[in-house]
This record gives sequence, structure tokens and C-alpha cells, in this order.
Amino acid sequence: MLIDYTGRCIVCAMEQFKTYFMGLSPVERDQFAGRCETSRRHLTNIAYGKTCGESLAICIERESKGAVRCEELRPDVDWAYLRGTDCPPKEAA
Repeated sequence: MLIDYTGRCIVCAMEQFKTYFMGLSPVERDQFAGRCETSRRHLTNIAYGKTCGESLAICIERESKGAVRCEELRPDVDWAYLRGTDCPPKEAA
């Protein structure tokens, strides 16, 4: 199992986007992709595990109206810092 820096399961988090995106009709998926300025194929690849860029993660959160969060798509990014919220301290290596 893959775990992010907050202790959450990365695979479980990616399921959130897959469930959301694949629950849309094909026409809605095309429209969603257009609003995110990408293709439906690219978003399908992300739904099945491909990593997306930070800017696309932001678009997906915006266009899903928060149903899918950036933290779920890119758990390796310190979104808490960018959002101005508390972030758990990282342990020294």
C-alpha cells in the first residue's frame, strides 16, 4: 500500500477521482475535460493511476466543485502550506 505524507492511502485517494470522473456520462466527461483544458483520454489515464500536474489538479478540484481535492490527486505536494493551513511536521530522515 502506498501512503502519502499525511498517512493516507494514495490508491484509496485516487479512487475518489476515478469514481467521480467515470460516473459522468461521456458527454459530461468531454465537457469536464474541456473546462480543465485537457482531453478526456488524459483524465481517464489519471483516473487509472497516471500522475497529473499541479495545475491540472487545481482545475479538477475547481471543476468538480471540491468533490475531488488536489490532495487526493497529488498527495506528494504540500497543499496545506499553499492553502495556509497547518501541516503535520515531517520527520527527520
